[in-house]
Amino acid sequence: MVSSLPVLLDGDPGLDDAVAWLLAFASPETQVLGVTAVHGNVPLQQGVRNTGVVLALAGERAAGVPYFAGADRPLLREGMTATQVHGATGLPAAHLPEPVRGPEAEHAVDFIIRTVRANPGQITLVASGPLTNVALAFRLAPDLPGLLREVVWMGGSTAQGNRTPAAEFNALADPHAAHIVLHSPVPVRMVGLNVTMQCIATPERLEQLRALGNRAGAVSAEMLEFYAGVYRERYGLSGGALHDPLAVAAALSPELLTWQAMNVEVELSEGLNVGRTVCDLYGVTDREKNVQVAVGVDDAAFFKLLLERLGTLP
Repeated sequence: MVSSLPVLLDGDPGLDDAVAWLLAFASPETQVLGVTAVHGNVPLQQGVRNTGVVLALAGERAAGVPYFAGADRPLLREGMTATQVHGATGLPAAHLPEPVRGPEAEHAVDFIIRTVRANPGQITLVASGPLTNVALAFRLAPDLPGLLREVVWMGGSTAQGNRTPAAEFNALADPHAAHIVLHSPVPVRMVGLNVTMQCIATPERLEQLRALGNRAGAVSAEMLEFYAGVYRERYGLSGGALHDPLAVAAALSPELLTWQAMNVEVELSEGLNVGRTVCDLYGVTDREKNVQVAVGVDDAAFFKLLLERLGTLP
């Protein structure tokens, strides 16, 4: 576990982004420098508001942390949302706080560029949505990939998809952005469906969240219970998968996961496989191993960390 970790959070909140960001704010070893919203689970305008709500939920831990609106659409494709999974607002819970303040006027991409350049070699960027903001930053500032400590991305899979049989949502929502980031000279850790689908918010775990006795635990449980209905119907699971929280945990404690370096390509051709992350598990292509891919997870230790950290919030 790192002792001090300056972090930028980029995502499309979305209920599991919200739980992930609460984990980041609740972790004393992190210094969250800012939060940037991108299109994805909900339209950008709703995602920006949701970002303000999550910061308010985090209380004093998020005091003074700025947040920013980013890209409202993919680089080339038509946009998509996942409101059928996350609800119309993306945060399906009652009694949510109002944002304490609004977003900054600066564009998210400009903020990312400015902040990384001011902290060379130090920042971990945790991306829990489509990679549009990150790809735009890399295109506008070609020096940026060499200045980041690493990018940890919840996206892709070594196997199946979830939005289509082949593609995970964050990869499908902007495959061209994912291609740019995965082929940039920046260390990338990919936390995909092959591991996140092992981390399920079961009814017992929801009760443990409620038993924390704080608002963060109660709201997290309420949102994840909404999510569980989709997962029971679609996958036959007992609860929703903790996709984005696992990516934050991977940045904090990479030892919770097993990693394998491999070549990862993103399918850009329109058709049944668009957005698929093609992972060369066995090195059959002899292509450069450009990504550290999570291939295993200590699910119990991960949830223990999540529970302990969320318990420290209001």
